[in-house]
Amino acid sequence: MNYSINKELKATFLAISAFAAISCGQASHSQTTSAEGQETPTASAPVEVKTDPQHPGMVYVPAGEFEQGGDNNQAAEDEYPKHKVKLNAFWIDATEVTNAQFSAFVKATGYVTTAEKKPDWEELKKQLPAGTPKPDESVLVASSLIFKAPKEPVSLNDYSQWWEWKAGADWKHPQGPESSIEGKENYPVVHISWYDAQAYAKWAGKRLPSEAEWEYAARGGLKNNVYPWGNQQVNEGKPRANFWQGHFPDKNTQVDQFYTAAPVKSFAANNYGLYDMAGNVWEWTADLYNNKYYDEVRNGATNPKGPSTSFDPDEPTASKRVMKGGSFLCNDSYCSGYRVARRMKSTEDSSMEHLGFRCVSDK
Repeated sequence: MNYSINKELKATFLAISAFAAISCGQASHSQTTSAEGQETPTASAPVEVKTDPQHPGMVYVPAGEFEQGGDNNQAAEDEYPKHKVKLNAFWIDATEVTNAQFSAFVKATGYVTTAEKKPDWEELKKQLPAGTPKPDESVLVASSLIFKAPKEPVSLNDYSQWWEWKAGADWKHPQGPESSIEGKENYPVVHISWYDAQAYAKWAGKRLPSEAEWEYAARGGLKNNVYPWGNQQVNEGKPRANFWQGHFPDKNTQVDQFYTAAPVKSFAANNYGLYDMAGNVWEWTADLYNNKYYDEVRNGATNPKGPSTSFDPDEPTASKRVMKGGSFLCNDSYCSGYRVARRMKSTEDSSMEHLGFRCVSDK
């Protein structure tokens, strides 16, 4: 069966700028590695999980220094050069923001998410190459991207074969207008744009983590390890995260018991007490994305806030933010997003079925 999308839908995909976020192919990078393709890790002492009644649902991440960037031969070019980063202490949500938490925000404020609004073509076309045709008005409706598995193996070069621009898909209707989040209060909220995440964080008296803070927290005190739990391969032993098992994108064997998103805390926490820092849903960070940013900080950085300008050679006219952590769609054959160093990016207005966030606080 040959799946395809029409020109209008392709233009809309561009307009929503989800290409980079949903086509998370990986590139290798030459480096000195061990036999397993990993840099030699440094042992670290166990970390005591610290909580506080004044920071409900959050855990404390102590000040420290770490090496940010790629740890094995799956790393992409934008994960290099690996560099030292010093950070102040901060608090971070133990889980991704849930449907219940986001519902409380919407109830208190009346907030309407990006996915619930009709796209503004005048704004969208600023992100696109000059001359990009306007999609038909029937396509420019309140919508978001949902995962739709093909019935048979397909080329991994055409992600339109497993993504659908679905009218009526939003945080309350994750798979489209006929779906709901009833009974899924403890699932991560999805179809959240960067703007939506920022609005929630401000309301909650928090902020989005910097990319460096997110990666430091995900590492959980381990040094130069590939995953939040260490270096044991993601497909070995008991499932440690929610990701795609089997043949992507047509067959998920569900060894981890989940086909799409899982309730938060379904898998063991890392050493800092953080859940789902690998898999489940991608998470927004505060930082702009620039593919050459690590070159700017190759000599080290203290409390970095990311580059001053965004640049993605795949979409040079679009301003993008960094996403981290991978999702239920990640698979080594296509996307190793569950690696702590993996960098993904998308425009601030992007919303998808596998995209959420968590917050941090300095107070």
